[in-house]
Amino acid sequence: MSDDDTHSDTAGRRAGAPSRLGRVLLGIGLAAQASEDFRDMEDTIEYAESAGVPAPDLAAPVASGMMVVAGTGIALGRAPRLATGAAVTFLAVVTATMHDFWNDDEDDESGERLAFFGNLAMLGGALVFLREAYK
Repeated sequence: MSDDDTHSDTAGRRAGAPSRLGRVLLGIGLAAQASEDFRDMEDTIEYAESAGVPAPDLAAPVASGMMVVAGTGIALGRAPRLATGAAVTFLAVVTATMHDFWNDDEDDESGERLAFFGNLAMLGGALVFLREAYK
């Protein structure tokens, strides 16, 4: 093995460290947020119902469970296509339907706007890792 091979191997590992850290942080964030929904499932169901989600008693716990599993999978690098695909699907649907701040009155708008843009940022991160999962 030449010095060039060793250098490029070390550089490759270093270049991957921010990506690994980002994946872990995104996964932990998604799983932690979903686990918070479980801690207060009554409010989560109520919120889903107020947004017009069909069968909120079933949809809210299933969606929260899916996100705990997806976030854990992303953080651990397990089943990356399935985990990131589930996160992307969830975030794409929830961001546009549950946090539609443009339909709220001005008093309620700021919280939904914050949730919308937070989800949008997580969706962007999940899309990056979804692309990596297919490399």
